[in-house]
Amino acid sequence: MIQPLRIEVICTGDEVLTGKIVNSNYSYIAQKLEDHGFTVQRGVTVGDDRAALLAAFREAGVRSDAVIVNGGLGPTVDDLSQEVAAQAAGVGLELHEPWVARMEAFFTARGRVMPENNRKQALLPQGSEVLDNPVGTACGFALTIGHARFFFTPGVPRELFRMLEGEILPRLLQRAGAPGVIVLKRFHSYGLGESHVDQMLLGLEALVPEGRLKLGFRAHYPQLETKLTMRARDAAEARRLLEPAEAEVRARLGNFILAEDNQTLEGVVLELLKAQGAALAVVEDFTGGQIAARLAPQPGAEAVFRRGIVGRSLADVMAALNLNGAQPGLTHSPELAADMARAAREQTGVSHALAVLVALEGTQEDVSLTGSIHLALAGPEGVLTRRSRLAGGREWVRLGAVEMGLDCLRRHLQGLPLKEKTDFEKEPPR
Repeated sequence: MIQPLRIEVICTGDEVLTGKIVNSNYSYIAQKLEDHGFTVQRGVTVGDDRAALLAAFREAGVRSDAVIVNGGLGPTVDDLSQEVAAQAAGVGLELHEPWVARMEAFFTARGRVMPENNRKQALLPQGSEVLDNPVGTACGFALTIGHARFFFTPGVPRELFRMLEGEILPRLLQRAGAPGVIVLKRFHSYGLGESHVDQMLLGLEALVPEGRLKLGFRAHYPQLETKLTMRARDAAEARRLLEPAEAEVRARLGNFILAEDNQTLEGVVLELLKAQGAALAVVEDFTGGQIAARLAPQPGAEAVFRRGIVGRSLADVMAALNLNGAQPGLTHSPELAADMARAAREQTGVSHALAVLVALEGTQEDVSLTGSIHLALAGPEGVLTRRSRLAGGREWVRLGAVEMGLDCLRRHLQGLPLKEKTDFEKEPPR
């Protein structure tokens, strides 16, 4: 069984400490560790100050088993991690010639000459273990300071991600005495809250003996990520043990599962459209093109996503669709959404057109502001409509409307019912 490690994360840099940069790297590190059965017990942010960094390293070396330090491995004078780490460990710095050669080759491949100050990135504390960085010039390294094993990582996100996955997690698992592999299975859903899904999956962990299956959640409205973490001797055993648990999750969450693992809702929708030889147009008002923005950048979207029609007022949208937008008392309704979807389908020549209209109720600053969502989907079989009401403020309504529109399209393409009540709606869908 995996042994608990006291793990600490230290993030460095004045720009992180002062909030000029949002510290998304810490979030990524903590989530990845949790996915592999670890828990971060402390997170510390320190500026580009030698004394503060030295104190942070020495204190962490006393209270932790493993420490991940993020940032401070660059070529400039304010990148201090190597120097301060050497001081904390009581050793000197030495130039790692193989890494110098790696950096020179990196620059040469890009038709450039390596600046002299980049040599600083190959100055490592004596006795360090090099952590490979296949996508950048910052040389990661591991070093023991006090009781803890420290892992120093670059601040550039894509470099950190590769180093954490390929270099640090395997070493932490080895230190913790974990089985050979840990496999993570993820389910993404829309419409169910975290506590609701927790109840729906009660007893799931008992399907696998010896406590090797861990159930976890990550809520990021409007979606919920349900995670199954399995420890086993090898990948084949992990997959075999996971099968009954995966099947049970699919059976219990049913139509609310919109994607699995690295899939996204927009990616699933586009693949379904491609598989059915279909094409799509989207009509939006309050969501301001956010549905189109989810679809258009995806690989291969140009083959199926034909047009996004956006207008902040109903009259503008009506005019763009060559409909009569000057009607007195024009209001949001499923019927109006249906007219727009039908017109968009006919005028663009697509097989499917999605219209998502939102009417806000309440003052703009009110956190209890409610939005009525009027959704219509025009396809070869006719027009389907759905009406919903979401509360929680302006941004909550916008995010919910975008997700509901895409999810209803996904459901239709998969032959599932559009009208299943979600935990976020104020009344049953109509």
